Amino acid sequence: MDIQPIVIGTAGHIDHGKSSLVRALTGIDPDRLKEEKERGLTIDLGFAPLTMPDGRTVGMIDVPGHERFVRNMVAGATGIDLVVLVVAADDGVMPQTREHLDIMGLLGQKRGLVALNKVDMVDADMAELAADDVRATLAGTFLADAPIVRVSARTGQGLDELKARMFDLAARIQPRSDQGVFRLPIQRVFSKQGFGAVVTGVPVSGSVSIGDTLEVLPAGLRGKVRGLHAYGKPVSRARAGHSTAINLSDIEHEKVARGAVAATPDFFSPVRMVAVRLRVLASLGRPVTDRCQVRLHTGTADPLGELVLLDRERIEPGEEGLAQVRLEEPVVCAPGDSFILRLASPAETLGGGQILEESRHRLKRFKGFVIEGLTRQERSLASPAALLESILARADEDLSSPADLAHAIKQPLDVTQTLLQQLFKERRARAVGVKQHWIHADRLEAALTRMRSSVTKWFEENALRRVMEVLELRRITELDPEFLDALVDDDVKRGRLVRESGGLIRLAGREVALDEATLARRAALLAALEAQPFAPPSPEELAVALKLAPKELARVLQLCVDEGSIVRVNPEIHLTAAQHARAKDLVVENCTQHGHLEIPQLRDALGTTRKFLIPLLEHFDAKGVTSRLGANRVLKRK
Repeated sequence: MDIQPIVIGTAGHIDHGKSSLVRALTGIDPDRLKEEKERGLTIDLGFAPLTMPDGRTVGMIDVPGHERFVRNMVAGATGIDLVVLVVAADDGVMPQTREHLDIMGLLGQKRGLVALNKVDMVDADMAELAADDVRATLAGTFLADAPIVRVSARTGQGLDELKARMFDLAARIQPRSDQGVFRLPIQRVFSKQGFGAVVTGVPVSGSVSIGDTLEVLPAGLRGKVRGLHAYGKPVSRARAGHSTAINLSDIEHEKVARGAVAATPDFFSPVRMVAVRLRVLASLGRPVTDRCQVRLHTGTADPLGELVLLDRERIEPGEEGLAQVRLEEPVVCAPGDSFILRLASPAETLGGGQILEESRHRLKRFKGFVIEGLTRQERSLASPAALLESILARADEDLSSPADLAHAIKQPLDVTQTLLQQLFKERRARAVGVKQHWIHADRLEAALTRMRSSVTKWFEENALRRVMEVLELRRITELDPEFLDALVDDDVKRGRLVRESGGLIRLAGREVALDEATLARRAALLAALEAQPFAPPSPEELAVALKLAPKELARVLQLCVDEGSIVRVNPEIHLTAAQHARAKDLVVENCTQHGHLEIPQLRDALGTTRKFLIPLLEHFDAKGVTSRLGANRVLKRK
């Protein structure tokens, strides 16, 4: 079976003959439920294949028209490419006719036609009046210029013309792409003896083959595809735009319900908050206000939630605004998905639009950066590359792995990496750090500017310092350690910074100019330490002896540590570089001679006391010269 991956859907008021029309066109009764046949109305979605003149098959969805079943109608409408609005000539336009028309428009439908049904039940004048009523109703909608075909599902009148019109429109529709990752909003789930769980629906993206593993969300269940059917026929592969049934192994059908999603694993996550662009119906008759209780219809899910308006106090009929919907139950969706918003009680359609993001946080109202970010996101929805750049631009100073970005834009990893390379060539994204995680180029430059400003200011305030601790830079900037390291590495590559051992950095080309007073204090400090080798005075004692204020001594002491003329053993003990080298040589010589460190002998060789020796030995442990082995110290193996 050669399937054209588009779906034709009916819409219209109850009892206007939608199911009869589908049956007359396809030869298949879309009312599959016992209750539907008993009550004579469509409760759930019905599917039927329709063969085009060229032999290809398209799908038809018959959606329920009764007001109580609008939620099921929305579930079907999200998968429709071409709509057939059915209006009974003996009834004319009715409330659900208008509501279905509104919903189709809100969901972004752009193509369709009108079947003026039951013309056999009225005379020609009555049919003409009904047609005029329809034309007036369609004015200003996506069906304003749509053809109106007069038909009778009962007698067959006009069906050939209706088919011809449908086939002509269907042939001009761009088939849904099977690119991206697979996602199927589940419309129905059941169990077939000997086969296990079966889920049905119309995939909105990607493709799936027998043997693939799918994840059912929000439950987080995984199962292998054992079998596939498209329009009742077994197939080896199904794709976006096919009415599909999937037999999944290792999944209990009782744990899956309508509103769930079957998808490629690791690309979708259930969320309880979504940011949206909401367009309020012009016919609503009153504004939509902040904090009203609503039901969000997207895909086949319809959770309750609270509407939070972000850029205005209320949205008047016919106007639009940014909002966040905070849901009582998790939903699985993606940026760009269409949605319908209905009042929780009484049930009434408020409006609809596009989902802009799966929100991780509660968005604050009337915040410029929130509104600017969502507006940018909205502009990017038509292109995966633009969406990727938008997500990078809105990530502040976070680094994102290719896998994280693939999850965000719902594209395979190899496609995401190709898009990243495209952005890199256009100088709009950069990979930084050891892990080569990604950041928007503008964000990177802003973060580098912030870091450089902090480094420059610090050296201005510490004019005698030759180096700066990265830990100190982290404290000042409050940047994530991994991100800060990536920034430092980037500036090292650019020749602006130089890394020193011990977690230190310095400005490339910066030299410390010492005045005569500082040179004199430096010489006096070194002389004081050399006078008492291996039993040096503390900083407090040095300050008194050299007649320096504690802060001034600390500055000169740090200067000598930075340049390497003094080694800090701990905050209270400092040795000259020559003393430190001598102590290390004696430790190595002692261990080599005895196989381990003989502390009394070392103490005597250094001419010091336990007060100074123990911190010195701990210092050499930390530096990797020695290590503890039981009760002894030995040379650390290289």
